[in-house]
Amino acid sequence: MTQTAVDLSTDAQAEICEALNQCVAETAVTTMLAQNFHWNVTGMAFAPLHELFQQIYEDHFAAQDDLAERVKALKGHANGVLAEMVKASKVDEYPDSKGASAQDMIKAMLAAQETLTQTIGGAGELAAKHGDTLTEDLCIERGRTHEKFAWFLRAHLDG
Repeated sequence: MTQTAVDLSTDAQAEICEALNQCVAETAVTTMLAQNFHWNVTGMAFAPLHELFQQIYEDHFAAQDDLAERVKALKGHANGVLAEMVKASKVDEYPDSKGASAQDMIKAMLAAQETLTQTIGGAGELAAKHGDTLTEDLCIERGRTHEKFAWFLRAHLDG
């Protein structure tokens, strides 16, 4: 039987919200990472990377809202404090995009996508454990998106 936000225990809601806020934090940091790279990428692959980084930050910006709204549906607090998100994130900001090559940017964004895939997968497993199929479904969808972006980035490195 599918659990709704109303059916979940307070402890389950809190646990899932914590995991989702981690996803929001890492998605927010990755959004800005992609936008930074979009603005600053140069070189022979400028056009496709400029476009790919834009696709990533636009997707991730919308995803932040979806994830945060799920937190609110679960009666949690969606943490929107940027400094706290940066601190909590397992995805790091790029220290100096001014000196980054396109390949450095691709590698950093690939690592961010892989981290997001793991984090969102963990949140989905936690939701499944509690019978929260709606959150699980959201996490599965996001996981597929991050894996696809990782594939696109990896393809640039294989060439």
